[in-house]
Amino acid sequence: MTQRFRKGYPLGRLLFLFFLLLPLIEIACFVVIGNAIGLWPTLAGVVLSALLGALVIRTRGLSLLNELRSTVGSGELPARSIADAMMVGLAGLLLLLPGYFSDLIGILLLIPPVRSALYAFLRSRVTVVTTSSGPAPGPGFTQRRVDDGTIDLDSDEWRPR
Repeated sequence: MTQRFRKGYPLGRLLFLFFLLLPLIEIACFVVIGNAIGLWPTLAGVVLSALLGALVIRTRGLSLLNELRSTVGSGELPARSIADAMMVGLAGLLLLLPGYFSDLIGILLLIPPVRSALYAFLRSRVTVVTTSSGPAPGPGFTQRRVDDGTIDLDSDEWRPR
């Protein structure tokens, strides 16, 4: 069986590697920071970042949801607002997780230019397909006629031979 390799890595594979390596990176960060500032300041930093994450999710997340509602209400496509809300929510979640590397990524996601760059990158890699249902476009209703050899008659239209 031959396998073809595409140029670059699929996004799913990158996410898998990220979550596989994340605990190792977090442990290494704990060791380095713990050696530099001590155990208790290291643990205090983790607790403070978790509180910051909860605050971010509560305040910034709600304001982005209100912005999303206003965007939808004005009739615009809310793709950018949805992406911003998801990235801020992810930032808050990463700040809630114990670890300095996840905190760094969470803080970066709170910076609007970083979110814009990430949005542009993801937009270039994602294909959006829209579908619709309902009546066919055009004037009036159209119905496709299927000719299967059956003739439908009312009782007054039928007469025996």
